[in-house]
Amino acid sequence: MTITSGLREDFLYGFATAAAQIEGGGKEAEEQSGRGLSIWDTFCDTPGKIADGTHVNRTCNHLELYKEDIALMKSLGANAYRFSLSWPRIVPLGGSEDPINEQGIDFYNNVINECLKHHITPFVTLYHWDLPLELFNRYGGWLDKDSIIRDFTRYARVCYERFGDRVKHWLTLNEPWCTAVHGHGNGQFAPGHVSNTEPWIVGHNLILGHAHAAKLYINEFKPQQGGIIGITLNGDWCEPYDDKPENIEAAQRKMDFALGWFADPIYLGRYPQSMIDILGDRLPKFTKEEFAVIKDSSETYTTNTIKAVRSDDEFTGYTTMAFDKPDGSIIGLESELDWHRDVPWGFRKHLNYLYQRYQKPIYMTENGWCIKDESKLSPAEAIRTWHVYQYYDVGRVKFYEGYTRALKEAVEIDRVDVRSYFGWSFLDNFEWASGLVPRFGSVYCNYETFERTPKDSARSLMKFFIDNVHSSDSGKKHGSADGLLVNGTGAGTNHAASINGSLANGHAVNGTSTIAEKLPTAIGAH
Repeated sequence: MTITSGLREDFLYGFATAAAQIEGGGKEAEEQSGRGLSIWDTFCDTPGKIADGTHVNRTCNHLELYKEDIALMKSLGANAYRFSLSWPRIVPLGGSEDPINEQGIDFYNNVINECLKHHITPFVTLYHWDLPLELFNRYGGWLDKDSIIRDFTRYARVCYERFGDRVKHWLTLNEPWCTAVHGHGNGQFAPGHVSNTEPWIVGHNLILGHAHAAKLYINEFKPQQGGIIGITLNGDWCEPYDDKPENIEAAQRKMDFALGWFADPIYLGRYPQSMIDILGDRLPKFTKEEFAVIKDSSETYTTNTIKAVRSDDEFTGYTTMAFDKPDGSIIGLESELDWHRDVPWGFRKHLNYLYQRYQKPIYMTENGWCIKDESKLSPAEAIRTWHVYQYYDVGRVKFYEGYTRALKEAVEIDRVDVRSYFGWSFLDNFEWASGLVPRFGSVYCNYETFERTPKDSARSLMKFFIDNVHSSDSGKKHGSADGLLVNGTGAGTNHAASINGSLANGHAVNGTSTIAEKLPTAIGAH
């Protein structure tokens, strides 16, 4: 990989994970830890909801192996680690008057301290989809605005009070689009609701929950603790199928429904007009008082081709998504998941779009790749780089080479201000409704023994940043206060360069050909 001097000296780089996806070591261990049930526990208990029948309570046993995991990150060269806190592990029942689980507090204190011991910057997400089940049973979770804001804000306060003296990078929510659409629209994620009204209510309440938790930090904790806070959003780069006006408009409409739904109110102070036109009264309105809270609530901003063929998918702004182009060629290499493709040029376009539209520095908080049929390989085959491109870790190595090159070009040539990059994921893990089948990890996890083995991509990805970030102590710095957080899984166009919102998760962007009336689901759904 070519060395560049374009990356900041305080650039943060490493790997990303999420609590529900890696912590569990089994049902008994989880019960003994004091963690309360989340909506994903009951979702996993429902036959047919998880593709391979696996369960969120037994994933990678990070709860016991966190020291080894963080030491391994350090040995690979990471200077930062993005992880999430489990709300039901800290407040098992979730509510503002419910007791705190001190075992959970101790666990996350240990994780944070272990990071600092190895000079790794902790980059912490408050909510990565594991809503306490009791809150859903009490009032419907994110459907009840006043109750969820009260309980989420109290949970956030506990986290700031207990961990904020050492955590200087905070994310309120991970990819709220997935919670709203997959959880309350198409039913693919917990709690599994199917509705054409709930997603817009839930999305509205997620924005307000983020704003209240962020303003609490900014007003009460930031003056003493000195950190930054934002929200990380997923979104797809949508490439018009051709230069026809209706296809160009369709591509923007898909961007509005995937990214603008959350980013525009937070950064621009309004919902996208296309959403207002299509949804009408079903899209809740913010009061003046609510907009006052939302304003300046995110200090950071942490590809498809589209044809103008009307679809019935309202969640994508009635656009149609595809991976084909007018000349018959296909965009991007396929992965294990149908929405996920390798399209680095879409990633670069997406970074430019975000920077120009929202004018915030970008923190890329997730970006990764799951190789097609990797779960069918033996451990030795999955770890080494040999044979066919589609198999073995050469696919992930090539993916990261393409995306880091696109990152470098966006920074050096396009002058986009990017301040972090986290590979998704550190470990193979529980990929929500897909179970343990897709393997996004740069470290192989044997799900029977929990043994970890670094794949070639873990070393090559970190080597790029070690070679290109010229600072002996970059992991100790915090960066500036303002920026966008983005998740981008790995695909280029369709789900291209999906940036996880305000900070910046970068799952591989899906390279699909964007078709005007239907757009892919949000990237970075991990």
